[in-house]
Amino acid sequence: MTLGEKIRYLREVEGALRGLDREMTQQEVVRAVKKEQRKPISQSYLSQIESGARPHLTNSTRLLLAKFFKVHPGYLVDDPEGFQTGLISDLGAFEDKLDLWLIDGAERFRREPELSQALLDVARHEDSRRCLVLLGAILDTPGLVDRLLHVLKPPADEEGRRLL
Repeated sequence: MTLGEKIRYLREVEGALRGLDREMTQQEVVRAVKKEQRKPISQSYLSQIESGARPHLTNSTRLLLAKFFKVHPGYLVDDPEGFQTGLISDLGAFEDKLDLWLIDGAERFRREPELSQALLDVARHEDSRRCLVLLGAILDTPGLVDRLLHVLKPPADEEGRRLL
């Protein structure tokens, strides 16, 4: 995968994570980077990267985009010829794959907003693997799911007010 393809892919994933139901535009990325990272990047620079006109990032831009997209800076380079994305060698890569799987699930269940949002929330968490392990432990404890739902999402009356 080329650097440009990776940036386009990350814009797509970031759009899903932010609940946009579409990829973020280059301009939205520029604004979000400036707001969240407090450092500027130009839309024309992003465009040049994605089109392949600029095949390499400066180190400062690589670090800025890696921090914004929450990826390892080493990800933001062209893959070497013959590189296989299916070969995963470290836990961080497994975590990324898990998060992408959760995001894909959220997209598939977009017609069920509560479930879709829950999947996105887990994907956004810094340790989504641990969240799922915790869910397993909750499910293994008899009655805990119902008790937690009653406390965290109490039933509502006809006007939508929560009953305690």
